[in-house]
Amino acid sequence: MEPQLWVVLTAIGIPFLAAALVPLFYRLLGEAVAYVGAAVAVVCFGLVASQLGAQGTVAATWIPSLGVAARFTVDGWALLFALLASGIGALIFLYSAGYMHGEANLPRFYAALLAFMGSILGVAFAADIVVLFLFWELTSVASFVLIGYHTDESGSRYAARMAMLVTVGGGLCLLAGLLMLSVASEAALGSRTFDLATILANDEAIRAALEERGLFVPALLLIAVAAGAKSAQVPLHFWLPNAMVAPTPVSAFLHSATMVKVGVYVIGRFRQLFLGEAWMLVFTTVGLVTMLVGAMLAVRAMDIKELLAYSTASHLGLMVAGFGFISHYGPEAGVFHLLNHALFKAALFLVAGIVAHQVGTRRLDELGGLRRDLPLTALLTVIAALSMAGIPLFNGFYSKELLFEAAWTTATDGGGLAWLYPAVALIASIFTVLYSLRFLAMFFGERPSTITDVRRPSVTLLVPPAVLVGVAVVVSAVPQVAIDLIVQDAAAVTAVEPLEVHAPIPTELTGPVAMSIGTVVGGVTAFPFGDRIRRGVDALVAAGSALQPSALYARSLTGIESVSERFGRFVHNGLIRTYVQWVLGATCALTLGGFVAASAPVPALGDPGVPAAMALVLGVAVVAAFRITTADSHVTGVLTLGILGFMVAVFYILASAPDLALTQLVVETLILLIFLLVIEEVPAFYSELEVSVAVRDAAFSVFVGSTTFLSVLVAAPESGTPLSETARYYVDHAVEGGGGTNVVNVILTDFRAFDTLGELVVIALAALSVLVLIRMRSHGEEQGTDGGGHGEDRDDPDQRDDRRDQRDDRGARGDGR
Repeated sequence: MEPQLWVVLTAIGIPFLAAALVPLFYRLLGEAVAYVGAAVAVVCFGLVASQLGAQGTVAATWIPSLGVAARFTVDGWALLFALLASGIGALIFLYSAGYMHGEANLPRFYAALLAFMGSILGVAFAADIVVLFLFWELTSVASFVLIGYHTDESGSRYAARMAMLVTVGGGLCLLAGLLMLSVASEAALGSRTFDLATILANDEAIRAALEERGLFVPALLLIAVAAGAKSAQVPLHFWLPNAMVAPTPVSAFLHSATMVKVGVYVIGRFRQLFLGEAWMLVFTTVGLVTMLVGAMLAVRAMDIKELLAYSTASHLGLMVAGFGFISHYGPEAGVFHLLNHALFKAALFLVAGIVAHQVGTRRLDELGGLRRDLPLTALLTVIAALSMAGIPLFNGFYSKELLFEAAWTTATDGGGLAWLYPAVALIASIFTVLYSLRFLAMFFGERPSTITDVRRPSVTLLVPPAVLVGVAVVVSAVPQVAIDLIVQDAAAVTAVEPLEVHAPIPTELTGPVAMSIGTVVGGVTAFPFGDRIRRGVDALVAAGSALQPSALYARSLTGIESVSERFGRFVHNGLIRTYVQWVLGATCALTLGGFVAASAPVPALGDPGVPAAMALVLGVAVVAAFRITTADSHVTGVLTLGILGFMVAVFYILASAPDLALTQLVVETLILLIFLLVIEEVPAFYSELEVSVAVRDAAFSVFVGSTTFLSVLVAAPESGTPLSETARYYVDHAVEGGGGTNVVNVILTDFRAFDTLGELVVIALAALSVLVLIRMRSHGEEQGTDGGGHGEDRDDPDQRDDRRDQRDDRGARGDGR
């Protein structure tokens, strides 16, 4: 079955269109706009479901001259991820209708939630480097808005910035890694491409090209960092618990079911290209360490959402580790657990929201005995929590058993240190059972006296977790149905060899089965000693507090702010000379950096062949430029500057560029008139200029001039290439390549941006000069020059009068300069 482009584009585009119309819907429907979001999600789910069984890539041309198109891949892996995003999205919108009742800024909330869902669908189907990066970053932007929903709370703003910095930084790493794949495609395929579907279809050739150029390990590590940042892997896991300040629907949708799984999705997508010993070492190690660290931190959590956040990081580690294993059990575990985790963890987050909403607290030490007041919620929690713990016959058990199979197989084949894989997985799973039982315990035992009145939740709060748990029950009872429907096809995409996914109930004692038994027995046995275990984990955390990623992040921010403040005081000192130097210096540095990065060749200098008339005009211009620096009055300097400008205009005429010459003449005439009109308002004397400042300015001028000279050389035609051939190239290719109707408009469109950039620089410098003249009109330059000023108090009127009298006397004597 071939995929349909209009279906994919509609599924991705509808959420963005709805997001743009949310303010209108809210004006018409009020809080019922949540049901509009749910309807949009249902439509997207139906469109995606209609593509089940489809396989292939569809594309809509975007930038044909660069080979960039809006390409989308439809396969089992993309469909599984898209179905989760749209299906759970519909339930989240329904849940939000009850949970967000009475909240402020609901249009912004629902618009961001819709845009986020569209971004996730875009990531799922993206088959182009540009498209994937675009939607990847859009998920970060939308999550930033949603995490920082409570804009009046400092903790919310801090968490939003933290999530943005970590995930966007990871996005830049992803872009660098993807560009390396594009570079390798040139050597492997004969031409550079941004088409990820083509790159992955030629994985062996791309891999060989990466290794030949020494880019294999850097590309692998960059993608690993990007995925680790998005999926909260150690040591980049610290942003996820902080993000729990977001409303519960956001936590359930972004931080359990979709956004945090984007990194896992990318790992699965690129697995076939990078799979090998290096791949397994990176992803299996990071995944299992995250699985253990997240589980241990979840055990010590006192807030139910914090517990679920660390639990999410732990289960994401399980998926990452699964995709890291070379054994076929690895991708089976990663894909199946991605589905199972979305079902039970999203349900548990919604349960946490019900508890907080109806009881008024999220602290575990203040909760207990809630089954009497919330019986249906308690039943849903029992099923979801036991699934999270991996108890046999619940859906989480089957995917965790596959991970144990992968770890055990790798250890028996590799021996030695490879046995650390099943050992770490076993210990992490014991902690998983422990925190799952701890979460479940708030519904049992005695109810604390602080809880007096617990209201029954509304239907809109109960239906979404009930649906999720219902699907989890179906998967638990007949896991092969889910496998045959979607898991099999998704796992086949991430695997390097054909595989058949099965999840039977074990009937004999094997190593993985023994690990499962040890997990349950260990967790249940440790539960009575939970307080002692929590104190032990607290001691470990306290001992390494200085090295915690969150502490390092905080110190890094403090250091950056301190450096920025000092640098700002150094740059923004109120002197026009300083501003001009920073603007021109940065421009030149970026220009030279671009030449170096592009390995731009510099043509050899030869006989310039300048006609005598041109040489004479240029000679006069050079003499005028030097004479400006020695002018003994402002009038002389302005007139000499006019000579320089008019010589440039004459040069343009001799170079057969009358349009430029006319522009130059008009501009020079206007500037000359303006200078002469304001010359009386310019101070006659500033202060003595120090030698060090003059030397610095001269060196800087040489630097800027040299950069300009080098730019002209680099832009010049290659030696021996007649200019007519260069012109002929544009005549032959401009219209087709630029999409225009004639050569002139294509060239203007292609190169006008550079001209505009230069004009903006000139306008900015002119504006700064005008600002200085306006301020000097009344009291001259307040602090002198940098190096020669006397630093008088700018607010002292007596000093201003003295300086004005001094300027008037010197102007009368004619000794100003």
